[in-house]
Amino acid sequence: MFEDLTTAHLADACLRAGVPLRCAALPPVTAGHRAAGRALPCVHVGSVDVFLEAYESAGPGDVLVVDNGGRRDEACVGDLAVLEARAAGLSGVVIWGLHRDTADVRSIGLPVFSLGALPAGPRRLDHRPADALTRATVAGFDVTREDAVLADDDGVVVVPLDRAGELAALAASIRDTERRQADLVRDGTTLRDQLRFAEYLARRRDVPGLTFRAHLRAIGGAIEE
Repeated sequence: MFEDLTTAHLADACLRAGVPLRCAALPPVTAGHRAAGRALPCVHVGSVDVFLEAYESAGPGDVLVVDNGGRRDEACVGDLAVLEARAAGLSGVVIWGLHRDTADVRSIGLPVFSLGALPAGPRRLDHRPADALTRATVAGFDVTREDAVLADDDGVVVVPLDRAGELAALAASIRDTERRQADLVRDGTTLRDQLRFAEYLARRRDVPGLTFRAHLRAIGGAIEE
């Protein structure tokens, strides 16, 4: 349902719909890659077995969401974990932490998103929490099986699974409005003219508390919302 949508469109839809925005700056290992699907969360505690166990319950197109606490002293996902994710039918891997084996990961072709790369793997084995396969924390927010994930060059956005269709439709509307605006700019009608910016400045002189977003709502502009 997120086909031909970007994370920016989906983030704007969340703001428009009043859905709490959950997003993280996690770029793809390979530029241009994108992933979308139901979240498959897990907490990494030092061993790859948690990934293998998560794959046992994966559905087609799920996105593995790995909580490694945002650590930058170890890489928690390597080529074998990614290769096995592809074999399990996942559409991508999102890591709140680091990956390694970058060249091999790129050759596998499955979209992977992380905070960066580091050669060193884990040298620890911590206590595994009871919810290690039901909840992941990413950038300060929780991700569960009741969520959907969209990831692209701008990062990752997580939305409630039961509102994904509604948000996708709203995001598509925002996308289409912005594309029309972009086409008009290319044809010579500036964005300022389209958004009646001079009118906004004039009204703001009379109503100092008037915000640009309120003006946009009044005229149906999509930018910023």
